[in-house]
Amino acid sequence: MTDIVLVNARLIDPETGTDGPGGLVLRDGLIAARLGPGETGPDLPMLDCQGKCLAPGIVDIGVKVGEPGERHKESFKTAGKAAAAGGVTTMVIRADTLPAIDDPETLEFVTRRAAGVCPVRIAPMAALTKGRSGREMVEMGFLMDAGAVAFSDGDAVTENPKILSRALTYAASLNALVMAHPQDPGLSKGAAVTSGKFATLRGLPAVSPMAERMGLERDLALVELTGVRYHADQITTAKSLAALKRAKAGGLDVTAGVSIHHLTLNEFDVGNYRTFFKVKPPLRSEDDRQAVIKAVAEGLIDTVSSMHTPQDEESKRLPFEEAASGAVGLETLLPAAMRLIHNGHMTLPQLWRALSFNPALRLGLPGGRLSIGAPADLVLFDPDAPFILDRFKLNSKSKNTPFDGARMQGRVLRTFVGGAQVFGPENS
Repeated sequence: MTDIVLVNARLIDPETGTDGPGGLVLRDGLIAARLGPGETGPDLPMLDCQGKCLAPGIVDIGVKVGEPGERHKESFKTAGKAAAAGGVTTMVIRADTLPAIDDPETLEFVTRRAAGVCPVRIAPMAALTKGRSGREMVEMGFLMDAGAVAFSDGDAVTENPKILSRALTYAASLNALVMAHPQDPGLSKGAAVTSGKFATLRGLPAVSPMAERMGLERDLALVELTGVRYHADQITTAKSLAALKRAKAGGLDVTAGVSIHHLTLNEFDVGNYRTFFKVKPPLRSEDDRQAVIKAVAEGLIDTVSSMHTPQDEESKRLPFEEAASGAVGLETLLPAAMRLIHNGHMTLPQLWRALSFNPALRLGLPGGRLSIGAPADLVLFDPDAPFILDRFKLNSKSKNTPFDGARMQGRVLRTFVGGAQVFGPENS
């Protein structure tokens, strides 16, 4: 059923920055009309939202799915179920698969696999260089024709600036978006945590926050040289913000994101070598966390994502230095983000601008809006509902969440994709 009237909702509209009562009419997979308080709309099946929040579905940039190559960690079926349960209606998937998504055939395999089993939309990225090896650029034109929305080697930073500049020049000629991981690879190699007193006390190999700034400064210089459209996948330190602000003020076509883990956790959460808190880049100081939160609220950092990275138990049940980096986040993104609301750091429209509107805008996707004619990709949620997270109840195949056992607030009640409900009481 895709034709339905949603009434008595609290509409969170990131495009207009409004938060107030109303409703929506959904027809043929699109938002057909907006209703004022108390209006019931046309004679269609009706759902009373009971005053809960209704917002555009989350557009999650940087989701890793283990197909091809690591299906034992995550499949499109399990990732799709997790996304629907988390209010994510579009997964922008990474290219760091085995093999990498670096040719049209692999990209076609991925989109075909997802179409058969995934209840939410996918927007695939492709690798920037073949095999993500930083030596030879991919055939970007063919990959864009096959559906690639951006190009990224993920955390495999291209060390040779000449090769990178050629790839960026080629991308600029196609008006393609390049997503990079700002990090100096020499400084960050082998690091497990952020440098400081805590890292020293724990005896863990560490990297200075300056490595991120150095990587970002190099990338921004190449952006200025080539004129490419550029997105930094994660800005996590205060030292990087000035460079980002300067680039935007200088007219460069630059945006930046941050993961929900870097917004809600800090270096002390590693505690007694808890590997579920090992992510890349490593968790930062509390001062960095607060600075990055402020940057999101002000719009300097444009997007917030889960950076969903499933790892199996064998990859995590190792000494901290040897354990794989990454955490699952599709189902915990929304409740974790509610911490920013309940702590008064930003408003729901500000948050949803980073979760939904800005990612869709940057990637040229039609979602992220509540305007008439937009896709009826929506999430209905209760921002205050309390619960204790049990990782074994997650839909993801891998259960590596740092929020296991945490007290959280914010539950997804229903998720709609193209007007069809893909998560809710009737879908359980």
